[in-house]
Order: sequence, then structure tokens, then C-alpha cells
Amino acid sequence: MPSKVYSGDLTKMFDISGKKAAIVGGAGGFGKAIAIAYAANGVDVIISSRKEEALKAACEEIKAAAAPGVKVTYYACDATDEQAVIAFRDYTVSAEGLGGVDILVCSQGYNKKMWSWEIDTSVWKGMLDTNVTSMMYCCKYFGNWMKENNLPEGVAKVDPADYVSGQATPNEGYGKIITIGSVRGIRAVANGGNGNVPYNTTKGAVEMLTKAFACDLRPNVQVNSIGPTITYTPMMVGLLPPDEATRDNIAAGQPAKRIGREIDIVGTALYLAAPASDFVTGYTIYPDGGLTNVS
Repeated sequence: MPSKVYSGDLTKMFDISGKKAAIVGGAGGFGKAIAIAYAANGVDVIISSRKEEALKAACEEIKAAAAPGVKVTYYACDATDEQAVIAFRDYTVSAEGLGGVDILVCSQGYNKKMWSWEIDTSVWKGMLDTNVTSMMYCCKYFGNWMKENNLPEGVAKVDPADYVSGQATPNEGYGKIITIGSVRGIRAVANGGNGNVPYNTTKGAVEMLTKAFACDLRPNVQVNSIGPTITYTPMMVGLLPPDEATRDNIAAGQPAKRIGREIDIVGTALYLAAPASDFVTGYTIYPDGGLTNVS
């Protein structure tokens, strides 16, 4: 069966109200910015990260921006723990959580710069776990739940007992998965690498993980990635110059002539969650001020 084709009201192609979104890494940075935008557009949101206090604070910010009637909640979870991700999925789709899930955003990840001669193996493994393996767990458990449960009206669910080993899940439910990659997934830093071997490696893996899950979860679960450029997030405070003009001068040679802001990825995240992107899957969109296209 081919993927569904949008045939509704053309003024509603970007409407995501009434959807339910799980956002991993939603306590700060890109994840929180996306959660705020989704809630403001009528999406019920559950955010997750390791630290409960950070989640509580983020929930208050998201609630302040949310449209009337939107549910905003959280679930503390270490996404590198497979069983914890399963528990997070089960809570999300329960009545206590959101009662289902239509959108998954994987925004977890971190960067520890290490030159090749000083790569710490334990840190390397930690970055692989957080930046790659945890995304696999989330895509596996949330993506297959969508595929098996978000079925069109009147379409019966195939019992998992009837699945055939070695073949794709026969159910064809819908959903949207968005991973957060980076321009570093396709472009190494020009100035000698800048200690980014581990980070570039993990973000390159996110590129292919996204493509592979798009093929695996077809045809109605779209899986795409957002690849930001250097962005002034809370994680970058203290690492980038405090003065805005000085920070933007870092990217003076690029078309947009500035580095990124958290808001710069929000529009892409809204598009990839909406029916407007139903024929877009397995791609990475780069809100990077032109970086990857001109240098």
C-alpha cells in the first residue's frame, strides 16, 4: 500500500493541533524550543531528559506558551537505557501520559571536543550511547508503536503474533519522527578538525540512522532530521563570545552572516511534524544560514 496523500483543506496543511508529541531532550536547548512551539500550536507535549528538576522548570515555560487545553507533562528518563525508553513509551501512550503519540523528536546529544591523540575511549563510548544508540531506542520503540497503532479509521490492526520474522511490520500506521543532527554530520570543520572527531562521527551516524528508519518504518511514518549549524544555546554559553555581534562575526562569510538561534530550527520542526511534509522522508534539512551550500 502506498503512503497516504493529503487531500484536505489547503489552509490546514501546516495544522498540527490535536497531535501528541514526545520530545526527548526537551528540558532545554532545541528540544525545549520545539516543545514550546508545538504546545503553542495546540499539540499535547511530553518532554523527557535525565534531570527531573530541569524538566519541571521547562514544563512551566512550555505551559506559559501553550494554547488553551493543551496538556504539558514530563517523564524523567535516561534514553541510553533501553528498558527506560520502553517505560517512557508505555507511559506516554497511557491515559496518564498523552494517551498516544503522533510525533517523536529526538533532540538528545552532547559534544565533548577531543583531538584525535587525546580521545578518551570512555567519553567516546558515552557520546555514541547518547548521540546515536539512544536515538535508535527511541525510534525503535516509539516508531513501531506509531506504525502498529496509528491506523486509519476502519483499518484493522494485525496481531503481532502474525508477524513474519525477517519481514517488515505489516501494519501501516502514521507518525512523524524528527532527529536532531548537525551540519557536522556531512561537513568536517575546516580549521584542522577542532577536536570534533567523536562529535562528527556520531552526527554522521544520525544522518544514516534517519535514512534507515525512514525505509524501515515506511510508508506512513516519516523520519527526517534537522541539521543545525553552530547555534547559541544554553550549552554554548561560556563557549561562545558573550557579545552578540562578536558571536555573529564567526559566520560573517556565510550568506546569513550570523550563527544560529534556537528559533531558527523551530519552523523546520513545525513543517516536519505537519501534513505538509507527508511526502518528505529520509532527509536532513539544514537551517544553517547557507553554510553547507556555499563552503
